[in-house]
Amino acid sequence: MILAEEPDIEVVGEARDGAEAIRVCEQRRPQVVLMDVRMPGTDGIDATRAVTALDGGPRVLVLTTFDLDEVVYDALQAGASGFLLKDAPEERLVTAIRVVADGGSLFAPSVTRRLIEEFARRRPRAPAGLPGLTERETEVLRLIARGLSNAEIGQQIFVTENTVKTHVARILTKLRVRDRVQAVVVAYETGLVTPG
Repeated sequence: MILAEEPDIEVVGEARDGAEAIRVCEQRRPQVVLMDVRMPGTDGIDATRAVTALDGGPRVLVLTTFDLDEVVYDALQAGASGFLLKDAPEERLVTAIRVVADGGSLFAPSVTRRLIEEFARRRPRAPAGLPGLTERETEVLRLIARGLSNAEIGQQIFVTENTVKTHVARILTKLRVRDRVQAVVVAYETGLVTPG
């Protein structure tokens, strides 16, 4: 009902459980999937892993009543691009769908920093540096990891927002990651930035 009011969003399918969600994604090829975590049979984490592995698979926005670290961590590991609590305001849900469809990532404010720090703590890797990134790209990645938007990064390093977008695109390509969240995880894992 919420999404039916949005002229630029079309609901192409619904599913009762994870297995059906996978089938719907294979048949309908949606751009974005709103995935519940707790479902009968195949749960939302396994379904997320399966649909993001499809050729040209959709981006997944996980919806749950729980903001437990384990659930968030598992969703990110499975390939989710966003994570919202079901009690999020309607406008935040619609915004999150648009952000994820546009290639971005969006996580409930209550879990973002905690998630990244926990992920880095659980997945320690020897600092390997980030070969291939220019000095400016490394600086931009540090600012992304601090949670700054493109506009805020532009103000900080005195370049336009479009220039920042170009840097971000190059960073994602060079790191071979799908989105900003995964780039931040790499920054933490490699020791470029550290929790706290």
